[in-house]
Amino acid sequence: MFRFILSFFGGIFTTVTMGIAMVALSIGAIFWMYGRDLPSHESLAQYQPATISRIYSGEGQIIDEFAQERRLFAPAETIPDLVKQAFISAEDKNFYSHDGYDLRGIGAAAYDAVRSRGRDVRGASTITQQVMKNFLLSGDRQAERKIKEIILAARVEEALSKEKILELYMNEIFLGQNSYGVAAASQTYFNKTLTELAPHEAAFLASLPKAPSDFHPVRRADRLLSRRNFVLKEMMENGYIDAVTYETEVAMPLRSVQNGDFESFKAELPPRDYFTDEIRRQLSEDYGEGEFFTGGYTVRATIDAEMQPIAAYALRRQLESYDRGQGVWRGTGESIEADQLENWEEALRGVSVARDIDLNGAWRPAVVLEVEDQQLRIGIEGWTDSEPAAVVPREDIKWIQGNFFDNFEVGDVVHVRAMTADDNGSFIRWTLRQVPRVQGGFVAMDVNTGRVIAMQGGFSYQNSVFNRATQAKRQPGSSFKPFVYAAALDSGYSPATIVVDAPIEINTPQGLWRPRNSSNKFYGPTPLRTGIERSRNLMTIRLAEEVGMDIVANYAERFGVYDRMGLFLANSLGSEETTLYQMVSAYAMFANGGERVQPTLIDRVQDRFGRTVYRHDERECRDCTQLASLDPGIAPRVVSNRQRVMDPVTAYQLTSMMKGVVDRGTASRSVNLPVPIAGKTGTTNDAKDVWFIGFSSDIVAGCYIGYDQPRSLGKGASGGGMCGPVFNTFMQEAIAKYGGGSFDVPEECMFIKIDRFSGARLSDAAAGDNVVSECFRDGFEPTFGITFDGGFAMGADLPLFEEVGSGGRQVTTSTGKKAVVGPKANFGTLSSGGLY
Repeated sequence: MFRFILSFFGGIFTTVTMGIAMVALSIGAIFWMYGRDLPSHESLAQYQPATISRIYSGEGQIIDEFAQERRLFAPAETIPDLVKQAFISAEDKNFYSHDGYDLRGIGAAAYDAVRSRGRDVRGASTITQQVMKNFLLSGDRQAERKIKEIILAARVEEALSKEKILELYMNEIFLGQNSYGVAAASQTYFNKTLTELAPHEAAFLASLPKAPSDFHPVRRADRLLSRRNFVLKEMMENGYIDAVTYETEVAMPLRSVQNGDFESFKAELPPRDYFTDEIRRQLSEDYGEGEFFTGGYTVRATIDAEMQPIAAYALRRQLESYDRGQGVWRGTGESIEADQLENWEEALRGVSVARDIDLNGAWRPAVVLEVEDQQLRIGIEGWTDSEPAAVVPREDIKWIQGNFFDNFEVGDVVHVRAMTADDNGSFIRWTLRQVPRVQGGFVAMDVNTGRVIAMQGGFSYQNSVFNRATQAKRQPGSSFKPFVYAAALDSGYSPATIVVDAPIEINTPQGLWRPRNSSNKFYGPTPLRTGIERSRNLMTIRLAEEVGMDIVANYAERFGVYDRMGLFLANSLGSEETTLYQMVSAYAMFANGGERVQPTLIDRVQDRFGRTVYRHDERECRDCTQLASLDPGIAPRVVSNRQRVMDPVTAYQLTSMMKGVVDRGTASRSVNLPVPIAGKTGTTNDAKDVWFIGFSSDIVAGCYIGYDQPRSLGKGASGGGMCGPVFNTFMQEAIAKYGGGSFDVPEECMFIKIDRFSGARLSDAAAGDNVVSECFRDGFEPTFGITFDGGFAMGADLPLFEEVGSGGRQVTTSTGKKAVVGPKANFGTLSSGGLY
């Protein structure tokens, strides 16, 4: 009997032992099998999360940020213990004691799943396991993935400290609202830093990893509040907060940016504009879009925060003035359905219209609620009872063809702004506004460094993100002519050289080309100075032919206007397309005496570790290492290493001639500033594009205006008349800030007085409107009286001083008067490129 009992229990022991051994072997086999091809956990030690790239102004203010995942990396030592404790209480209260996995938690989750027959399947992952899932594995709920998690978690616990694991987790976790990591989430939900969070706010954030979309602070506020209070209770039970603190914090209401309790951090950022988006475009090309959006770069922009709004105002004012002069109402093209008008405030918030326009006041979206004969009743976004009644009176649409009934319908979405008195700012009325169809661009930069201080790529970035300053290829027209004159001056010509201004006929594959001046007149032998001041097309063509289009093209390419310019005479009048950005950069080299300028919107780029990976200014400072030893009042020597692209005498001669454009030429009526200004207007065929680019001794700025789909701006449109005022408005403020003075005169200049109409040499005592003191190269004896015609013969049957266009016919106008109109146009009567 005793032997039987021993045999029985021995059998049981053997069975149990064998069973345990088999289970152990099975588990070991499973772990060996799944542990063979696991990803290496060693990469976690070199973790570099995708972080935000930020753009700062020169004053250190954040002006924009770009990210695929909005994350602000916070090292473990910068995360307050309170925040760590909240997440540990919510996700893994045994974090500091387990070895990467929690067997009790796994067993409890398995028991609940069996008991509920699969309806209550919950995770039992520790924080370490979640790190493995987020970094190295997929997020599916499969037993295979869980086994891999446990294996990797155990390995990582041996390789990394608990604080490093927690750092990985708290920077990688998604917490809703495109916020990744606790630092970004703290800013998104509370607009606070981590150190400013109260216990209930830390618990708020710790409630989100479970399912951010299910705990939205507005749509699921009750559920989030319940979860937050649960986390607070766990914090108390784990000894992280006392009972008094718990009672106080659990009684706090659920407050967040989304509920309107705090101002959003986005309110501190200006609306995205053309400047920062161009930086994004350029850096994405240089580093790759993925790297820029995830690399955590710190970019110091060249933008002048005071001058940028002035540039936007100057261009917008001119565009709107032209648009209102057309007398046509187009509106926004958006409308709200009649069944949504009862709740028009919410419907209006969902309409995509520009909200970044500030022109004599902020432009606000509004919806037409009622159309009457003498007024338009509207609903204005953000309107409050403290503001004047939301109506637009009949007198406000005097500039529009037709009345309210002709132009508006109930539900139309429009822009309005408050019109106020200039003297005291008192309210006058609500006035209708519309984004112009005509567009344009503006760029201003430092002539010595190429730093772009202001750039406006259109009327409104939110209306159209296409940057017309850097992306639009347009004909520069007569604003290209200085490059023809530069090539001539460097080839031995002088400002007093005489070129014949007379008709030209050129046979082309398309037919006979007869270019003409804008005045339709010819002026005979004329000095170069007057030719550029009055923007004579025929002189420019003859000069280009005399110098050689290959030489002209070489100059244009050297200055960066074109990469490869076509050798066609029409291109001497600016018929080949380029960008405003390239043209302004080229003019900067005229202004600084002929040294190469590399335009830039960026001063410096640093990586996530603060290392400088790009710096624009590469000039050498000879004394910067010994500033203390410099005598009082002595500045350190900064040595320029820029390449010379033009002889300094040529640069000064050209600048002096272009100063004449502003003083008495095609820009004299619109540009009037307290310091010397040089520049050139440009107007293409049928005024499809109008330009003005000018510069002081310190700042160069340029503007172009035209329709995106090129068409005529109308009779009388010109670069001087439309872009000149934009330049003048901006430069008034730029000169007040940056100053300006006379243009530097090279030592090699020898001055001789000449008659600017005839080119004749005058005595040193000569004076009068016709007298100009011209710079000639020292040691070069100028020859007067020689006339150049470019090799073109003048037909005897072509008029010299009469208007071209004879052979017209008499017609009766709509008013009953008689008028003479010219014959139908053909290729031979149309010019290409610049007019004036």
